[in-house]
Parts: sequence; C-alpha cells; structure tokens
Amino acid sequence: MDPVRNPYSPGAGTRPPALVGRDREIEAMDVTLQRLLQGRDGRGQMLTGLRGVGKTVLLNEYEHLAGGRDYFTEHVEVSEDGALAPLLVGALRRLLLGMEAKRRIGERVVRALGVLKAFSLRLPDGAELRIDVEPVHGPADTGDLATDLAGLFVVVGEIARDHHTGVLLTLDELHYVDLPTYSALVVGLHRATQLRLPVVIAGAGLPSLATLTGDAKTYAERMFVFPRIGSLSMDLAMEALGAPARDEGVVWDDDALELVLRVTECFPYFLQEFGKAAWDVAEGPDRITLDEVERSLPLARAELDDGFFRVRATRTSDGERLYLRAMAELGRGAVRTAAVAELLGTTTQALAPVRDALIKRAVVYAPRRGEIEFTVPLFGDYMKRTVPQLGQRQPRRAAPRPATPPAHPDI
Repeated sequence: MDPVRNPYSPGAGTRPPALVGRDREIEAMDVTLQRLLQGRDGRGQMLTGLRGVGKTVLLNEYEHLAGGRDYFTEHVEVSEDGALAPLLVGALRRLLLGMEAKRRIGERVVRALGVLKAFSLRLPDGAELRIDVEPVHGPADTGDLATDLAGLFVVVGEIARDHHTGVLLTLDELHYVDLPTYSALVVGLHRATQLRLPVVIAGAGLPSLATLTGDAKTYAERMFVFPRIGSLSMDLAMEALGAPARDEGVVWDDDALELVLRVTECFPYFLQEFGKAAWDVAEGPDRITLDEVERSLPLARAELDDGFFRVRATRTSDGERLYLRAMAELGRGAVRTAAVAELLGTTTQALAPVRDALIKRAVVYAPRRGEIEFTVPLFGDYMKRTVPQLGQRQPRRAAPRPATPPAHPDI
C-alpha cells in the first residue's frame, strides 16, 4: 500500500483522522463557550485518563472550537517540576498581545500587561516579564498566589467581556502541579466565574487529577466536569480504523479488524499505531487482510516498545524497574502495594521511596489508598517482554500462576 496515503497518525496529541467517541465532551465544551459569551455561567472540563487515550487531542479540539467562537486561546503543558505560575504568565502575555494585535484595545491591554508584570515579580524566582511596560501594583501582586491569580483572571476577563470575546486556557499534564498551586488556580478562576467573566479552563491529567481537584476546594466540583477518557467501544474502534481507510478506497477484512481491536484493547493511540503498521505491510491495492495484520504485529509492537513504552522505562532505576516488573506480575489494573512488597520479599514501608518516585514521574499513580496502577495502558505487558524474569528476590510462595497463552499475544 502507498505509504504516502497512509491515513493513520500515531503521535503525541496528534488528531486521528476519525475522532470518534468524544462527541459528548466536545458538545459540552461548545455549550460552555457559547454561554460564557452571553454572560451566563459555564463549567470547564478536567479530562482524566491514562496516557494515549486522547486527552491532549481533545484539548486541541477545544482550542479549535474556541477559535471558531472568536475566543483567544493559549495552551500550557506542565512539566515534571510542576511550575504552573510562570507558564501562566507567558500564556496570558501572549493572550493580551494577541488581543491588542487583533482588536486594537490600547490602554487597557497596556495596563493589564503592567498588572501581569507586577504579578511576575512576586513569583518565587522573581523573574520579570520581558515587555516594555511599567508594573501596575495592586490587583495581582500581594504575594498570595490564589488572590493574585484571581486578580489576573478578573483583569483579563473584563477586557474580554467588554470587547465581546472570551479566553480559553488549555492546561495539559496538570497532575504534576502540587496541591497548593492547584488550589490557587481553582480559587483564582472561581472569582472570574462568580463575576460571569468569559474565562474558561480545560485541563487534562492522569486519573488522580479528579482527586486533586476535590482536595483543592470543595466547590471545584461545581466549577468543572470530569470526563473520564478511556478506550473506545468495539463499534467506535472499528470506525476509528475503518473510516480513514474507506476514505482512501481501502477496506479491512472483518477478521483483520477484530484482531487489531483485540490486541490494542481499543485504546486510541494503539489503534493508530497498529493501523499504520498494517497499512504499511498490506500489499493492497484496496484490502487489508488478516494475514497482513498478523505480519504487521511485530512491527507495531517494536514501534511502541522503542517509543511509547521505552521512553518511560529507561528513566527508571534498577529498583524501580523491579517494582514495575512486580506490578506486571500481579496482573492488569490496580494492584495492592502490599502484594508488590510481598512478591519482592520486603515491606511496603521499605518500598515507599520507590513508589513515591514513580508516582512523582507519573509512571504509576495511586487510584486508592494502598493501591498502585500503571499510567500507560498495557505497560505491564511491555515489562514482561523486556524483563522476562522477575528476579531472585521473588519468594517461592508467590510464584506466578500458570496461564494459557493467548492465540495472539497482547501488545
């Protein structure tokens, strides 16, 4: 098959050719955007889910949607250090400059940039906003992050309201932000929400983000909805694979589709990776067969191992990899931390630093107290492939139960 015509697009945040199964979230965001422009209340979204399920794709879709509603938008991706405030400074600076360039607002934007500059000077590193305006003291430089963010959002929101536009901030990887900073973000946005200013936040993070939001402020649960983004249904997964191929005049044999759905467990990113590999292997000109899919599976797995999985595994220490391999031995989904410790012949207290380090780097997360789970779908299968034996520290009584191998091994 012609590789130039390959319609599948595995990538970090890359929109798939057929964005299926997310209509409810997109429609809800569009309703919020329209309501805010009319001076009504609207709830932002905090998308939660494992990696590779399409959270960033949805954030990008929301930006496109907002642009069509005459909003000004900015995207922020939080890094592992969790420093959100400096990123917000840069995002709001770009927003205000964009407003001035498009709307010629003039003095009010200059003043807002001065407020932002004064805010930046009170951040812990004291970095000054690089723009030729004088700081405007008072609205956002008390030194209390929650109060100052509220002042910033109000200043920006009032300009947007008075010029019949709105502001959308999309914040990715929010699980890296610590609780005090996240609480300040919620408090700051809450003030703009109370005044019904057209400022909205759409965030995304691991499943622990919902708990973080609840811990931040009790009223946060009334400010946001929390869509859980996961694998697709069988029908929608078939559409995600079949529709792009049909657009190119190509059809999948039913048994070929069923095999891809089984090995990917209908996770969106994996569908794109395995669809791409199947297309590249297929001889065509207008069909993808079961035999071709079977021959493409090793290629797709190798791509995932070399990129999606390995980039997370190589940053771990020997002790951390042993912990991850023990988790894999215990099966999919959440496992008890006590069971991991037992399998490794030690205690949960002794393993706590390893667990905490893995959580901090978002390799795993704690869905509930005393439990741990991979943040990447099917990561346990990767650990079993790359570390075939758990190691000598495994006690005999905890030897893995024999299992019948599947006809087609999972990813």
